[in-house]
Amino acid sequence: MERVAFLIERTGERIGCLLNPESLLFRRQAGVVTRHDAGGIAAGTGRYDDQLLCRGGGLTELTFNLLFDVSLAGSSGSSMSVNDVRDLTGPIWRLSENSADGTPPICRFVWGKSWHLPGIITSVAERFEYFNADGVPRRSWMRLRFRRVAEPVAPSVPERRAVADGVTGPYGSTRPLESHEVKGNERPDQIAAQCYGDPSLVRALMAHNNIDDPLHMPAGKMLDIPPLEKLEALL
Repeated sequence: MERVAFLIERTGERIGCLLNPESLLFRRQAGVVTRHDAGGIAAGTGRYDDQLLCRGGGLTELTFNLLFDVSLAGSSGSSMSVNDVRDLTGPIWRLSENSADGTPPICRFVWGKSWHLPGIITSVAERFEYFNADGVPRRSWMRLRFRRVAEPVAPSVPERRAVADGVTGPYGSTRPLESHEVKGNERPDQIAAQCYGDPSLVRALMAHNNIDDPLHMPAGKMLDIPPLEKLEALL
């Protein structure tokens, strides 16, 4: 089992869980549909295949199998003691519910340095096991479908260079940075946004600093902030 987490963009809340890496399914569907006309599917007697309409876009989807177990220390990344596993899985369920603006909350799937994807939970299924005498479940196997969404629009290259060089930019950087001290509960993508004006540089920044577990950087840790050109070479 591998420890992974979902970071809720709006609140910064972290939801930890255990993942079986053998069960991670990564699926891509291109933005291609069958062409239709007024009479239905556009076809012809001399064609072997339906005509296609390339509309761009598409979808990228991940399917996870997650484990929560109240008797297994650290299965949720939480230090609280619970008897009902639903207290641990409830936050995952809420990620599939519509928020106040009518859409599910955007979260980031984070697994070490390799995975840092923004997306939404489109479906959840849960199987309970290990019940106590009162019928309270103590173990849960969850299956999630996670659909990737676009990263926030990144600043242009000149804007990113201005932020990295210390000129006031969209995230408020006003001086050259050679290092950054990690603050409590500070997310790695927030650090990349603050230092370079582009949160999508987070993986390159973590790789440059040899950070294997970006979610557990201790407060006070000093990160090296290299020139933008050096970081872009790692992409």
